[in-house]
Formats: sequence, C-alpha cells, structure tokens
Amino acid sequence: MNIRVKESLSRRRGRAYHIDSLPSFPLKMANRVSITLLVSLFVSSFLAASAGNFYRDVDITWGDGRGKILRRGNTLSLSLDKTSGSGFQSKRAYLFGRFDVQMKLVPGNSAGTVTTFYLTSQGNKHDEIDFEFLGNQSGNPYTLHTNVYTQGQGNREQEFRLWFDPTFKFHTYSIIWNPQRIIILVDNIPIRVFSNLEAIGVPYPKNQPMKIQASLWDAEDWATQGGKVKTDWSMAPFTAYYRNFSALTTDSSGFKGWLTQDLDVQGRKLLRWVQKYYMLYNYCADRRRRFSHRECTRSRFL
Repeated sequence: MNIRVKESLSRRRGRAYHIDSLPSFPLKMANRVSITLLVSLFVSSFLAASAGNFYRDVDITWGDGRGKILRRGNTLSLSLDKTSGSGFQSKRAYLFGRFDVQMKLVPGNSAGTVTTFYLTSQGNKHDEIDFEFLGNQSGNPYTLHTNVYTQGQGNREQEFRLWFDPTFKFHTYSIIWNPQRIIILVDNIPIRVFSNLEAIGVPYPKNQPMKIQASLWDAEDWATQGGKVKTDWSMAPFTAYYRNFSALTTDSSGFKGWLTQDLDVQGRKLLRWVQKYYMLYNYCADRRRRFSHRECTRSRFL
C-alpha cells in the first residue's frame, strides 16, 4: 500500500479510545448464531485439529534469525528490533481457499510496529488481501487495517478497532477467498466482504495464485497517530506469535463449503454490528475517494 495514503489514513483516525468505551458483543446476537457461522465454527474446530506445520508449510524469508519456528512446528514467532524485523511466506501459492491463523500481537507499547498476515501474488499487477495490525501506545487499542488489491490497484482500505485485547491471548484471523467473494473474519465474525462485481467493471482477484505472507516491521513514520508517536526502542525486541496455520484449498480433502460461502441474514447482522461500532475508516464513505471505485455504488458491505 502507498505510504502517503497510509499517512493520510493515520491522520484521519484521530484520538484513540479505550476498548472499554465500546459496546460488547450483543448477547441476543450471540444466542442466535446463524447456520453459516455454525458451519464456520465447525470449520475452525476442524482446522485446529488439522492445523498445518510451519516447518512443512512456510519458509522464514527474512530477519536473520528473528523469525523462529517453535513447539515442533505448531507455533512461529516474529521479532523486531532496531536493526530489522522478520517475516515468512508459504511454500506454495493458492488459487482460492480458506486461510486461518491464530495470532497473539505485540503487548504493551507497540507504537510504530506493524504485524501482518496477508495473501499476495507478485508483479506490478499483483493481487493482495491484507490483515495489518497497527500498534499503539500502552493502554490504547490496536488498529486493524484491511485492504484488497486487484491487478495492482489497492486504495480499498477499511479500518477497525477490535472488541478484545489481541495481545492477551491468541485469536483467529481468517480470509475466505472464492470465485464469488472475499470474506474477512475475526474469531469467525465477518468484518468485511468484497464481492465479485466484474459485471459492472470492477476487477476481481481470480486468475493469479497468491502466497500467504506475514511480517513484523517498523513503520514509525506513519503507523501510530500519523507518525506522531514513534517506536520506543527501549522496549525491543517486539515479538508476535502465530499458530495453527491452516489452508483449505480446492485440492484439500474434506470440507469445501468455503468455495461457495456467503453470509446469511444473521451473518449480515454481525457484519453490520462490527461496521457500526468498530469501523474507523471506510474508503466507500470517503467523499474524496468513493467515486473512483464503482463497487461503492452497489453495497455498503465492502
């Protein structure tokens, strides 16, 4: 993503607020979980039981030893210090799939740091689907930044606060990518949908296989309050953890419900709840940018 765009978005976020000031997950909604989400929860249980092995599935691609595979391949840690961050990528590329990982983010004063998990192809016309977690000062919540690139064009940012502390324990972050839509989920709750709208001229990522990549790196020039809060290197090394990575693809055995997965009525209610109470920024609501994206005229759930 273009750094200038990220700096602009960071300035628009304004003053951070505490998680305690936000509404909790609605009990009525929790008691009426949809069939779609029950299926999703079933898949999550299946994934936890059949999670991949980092030794087998990924390569640590940079960081000079700052990335480490632990616990017989179930867990991977990435670290950042003033010299370098670190990262990994999947050994293979995928064309469509459901991709899940559990993450525990950098605790305490994480200002200036960015922890990522995303799908990407290569080249100037690349496709990409992003999770980026922007750190903050102690006591202030992370910002979850999402974006979708198609044929090299991004600028489809949506940003959220989370309804929990992502540093306290592991939480599950998922990307469902099928020919009809992309669904981004946190703990099996949908936070974003990007639909295939090629019929009205919106490019959709469907031809380029993508690899999973993840990283922990320093972006103090823009990541926290538009760069006003810098990285406190006295707190280094900063460390984030990944575990239970799983990729369900067209050549995987077993469950393939992700290949046609959509949101039902209850799933859409959950999406509205997230976007009402936890969304910080939506490119389709930005008057300076929405008219350059045709999809913004079709749906509020992007």
